[in-house]
Amino acid sequence: MDIKFSRDKAIKLEQLEKLYNDVEWYAYTKDLDVLQQAIYNSLEVITAWNGDELVALIRIVGDGLTIIYIQDILVLNAYQNQGIATQLMQQVLEKYKHVRQKVLLTEEAYDVRHFYEKNGFESCDKGTLVAFATFH
Repeated sequence: MDIKFSRDKAIKLEQLEKLYNDVEWYAYTKDLDVLQQAIYNSLEVITAWNGDELVALIRIVGDGLTIIYIQDILVLNAYQNQGIATQLMQQVLEKYKHVRQKVLLTEEAYDVRHFYEKNGFESCDKGTLVAFATFH
């Protein structure tokens, strides 16, 4: 498998819909126009491709100087556990290594916690930080 990475935000709606639905992030695909606009408005989007198939995506929001927020990182189920998410994460962390605050919010699961900890993140429930969020 020859995975290629791209920073081009011009991604077809059908490709975004397939990726987000495959990982069951249906809240994002309720309004595909909003999702596509969110992609365009992001600080950075890096995608992974197998030929013309979108297999993974990482999306960054923030100012790129003092804070970045890793909003989305997702990989098609058929391509998970092949190091693609780690490669995406490492590209982001390398580019934004000068940024003091790198933040993300995700659901609790052992494999999720393990992934982020191995990439240098510390859970806010294990340190001096606290996290707050609200959703509607």
